[in-house]
Amino acid sequence: MSAYYIDSSVLVKRYVTETGASWVQALADPVAGNVLVSATITRIEVAAALASRHRMPGGLSRAECDSAVALLEQHCVMEYILIPVDTPVLDQALALMQRHCLRAYDAVQLAAALLANDTYMAAGLSALVFVSADHDLLSAAQAEGLATKNPHTHP
Repeated sequence: MSAYYIDSSVLVKRYVTETGASWVQALADPVAGNVLVSATITRIEVAAALASRHRMPGGLSRAECDSAVALLEQHCVMEYILIPVDTPVLDQALALMQRHCLRAYDAVQLAAALLANDTYMAAGLSALVFVSADHDLLSAAQAEGLATKNPHTHP
């Protein structure tokens, strides 16, 4: 059993077929026993990505999109540990944006991961592995001392 912090670029792969989707689905399979952590905003980011896929020509049908969002909501309640985006996370995100070239929500994702990792480590648990498909975000996570994985290296 391992613990992973998964951002929205990764989590969307659980609901649509694209590079790295099989690896993410195996990682998220409850039988694998992995702990999956993310920020509360991830459910909104993933739902928005799914809606965007619906609007694309040849993308998800309305029924596929609705089904994927419903499954996402179920997983958010039953399978993911969601970190609240509160003042400490936002303060940390602001500091991260000063140190790294990050978009706002990417900084929030990394801030939530760092705070969750601190909590895990303080409880004597193993460190979280930060998983993202965004190279800038992975670089910032590595600079902040997190182990990282990119699902695109697992096609």
